[in-house]
Amino acid sequence: MTSQTTRTEHDSLGPLSVPADAMWGAQTQRAIDNFPISGQPMPPNFIQAVARIKAACARANQQLGLLEQIKADAIVQAAEEIITGQHLNQFPVDVFQTGSGTSTNMNANEVIAHLASNISGERVHPNDDVNMSQSSNDVIPTAIHLSAALMLETQLMPALDHAQRVLRDKAKAVQGAVKTGRTHLMDAMPVRLDQELDTWQQQLYDNAARLQSVKTRLHQLPQGGTAVGTGINAPSDFAKTFCDCLNQQCQQTPELKGMSFTPMPNPFVGLSSQDTAVELSGQLNTLAAGLVKIANDLRWMNSGPLAGLGEIQLPALQPGSSIMPGKINPVIPEAVAMAGTQIIGNHTTLTLAGQSGNFQLNVMLPLIALRLLESLTLASNALTTLADKAIEGFVVNNRNLTETLAVNPILVTALNALVGYETGAAIAKEAYRSGRAVLDVAQEMTDLDRDALASYLDPEKLTHGGLPDDFTHSE
Repeated sequence: MTSQTTRTEHDSLGPLSVPADAMWGAQTQRAIDNFPISGQPMPPNFIQAVARIKAACARANQQLGLLEQIKADAIVQAAEEIITGQHLNQFPVDVFQTGSGTSTNMNANEVIAHLASNISGERVHPNDDVNMSQSSNDVIPTAIHLSAALMLETQLMPALDHAQRVLRDKAKAVQGAVKTGRTHLMDAMPVRLDQELDTWQQQLYDNAARLQSVKTRLHQLPQGGTAVGTGINAPSDFAKTFCDCLNQQCQQTPELKGMSFTPMPNPFVGLSSQDTAVELSGQLNTLAAGLVKIANDLRWMNSGPLAGLGEIQLPALQPGSSIMPGKINPVIPEAVAMAGTQIIGNHTTLTLAGQSGNFQLNVMLPLIALRLLESLTLASNALTTLADKAIEGFVVNNRNLTETLAVNPILVTALNALVGYETGAAIAKEAYRSGRAVLDVAQEMTDLDRDALASYLDPEKLTHGGLPDDFTHSE
């Protein structure tokens, strides 16, 4: 919280009162006053990405002979304090602000200038020094790419790897468990529980591959395009020098080692559109759809325990009802399904915001940043939570699986190649009508002996597919 006392700051519009202990200046204060819309500031990891950009720009300007070393060093040190999580309460500007994110860029310029002035003992100007060779119009799009790339690398990809490991381990642990398959939520041919888990693991693997493919474009940065993409007021080699400085910064950070960024081939694209952000959101949308599917499968499998499927029992994490004692609900799959639904909603927002590139500038950049980073956070945390608190610890109710399989008339499908579809349908109908096992009914309605039928109808064998061993096609 800032103090009640104030000081006077000036910008091109004139003097303005600012809280005495605030590190920001007049332009930030105008934005605070102008945009009391959501109370939601830009995400911390976005602000930290802006600070990384400011540090790399200061080094680039120094190397290109535009900025004195004492100022460059002070700007870098101030930015590094923000990168490490200090001073984040000095960035209160609302997400719903000017569409270019200029207010957030100036907020960063003013705070860093304040810190750098104290560090160096020299007057560091927010525009002339901290924002040298830059515009909000290239800083904010660059920060969208950079913050998303860092989250993808350090949070989401590790979460995907972890969830896949948990699924592989659980699949091995439940080998041998055979259950009734379901299509249209109706009884179908048997499947093994490890086959279901392997399916989920493959979905996550495919999603990781899709996300990996986005990195090529996500790691291209439009910094150096300045106001409209032409690079006005920046040296011709600024974009490359900036990326070199940013890459060096990454190499000095253990969790970012190996990451590298390059100038966007056409910086006009990075300013006027947000196609890569929409692409990344689209891949997150696909992942979210898969997460909701997996979460709902777990809910159905856990349903009951008496009047549902009752195939598995999820870990009991908390009481499930304020009125029904003893009730335990599948809270983790429900939470993950909600997170997935929010990601899907965010993709709609990003798609609409991505359309708002009017000529040389997209004018919904802060909203794009907010929702993209929220989706990355939700996906990362949902994956880890689902793996650790639902999948890893569920228990298989083998008795329920076996009893259901024993009376599943759909098993007769295995006899189609031997007795034909019509006879198979008749067997199934009679098994349904009488409530008897398919094996018993089939023995009565065919000339196949019981041992052969038992082999043909063995649920575990049926999970491997193919035709009966002694089947020969008639001429």
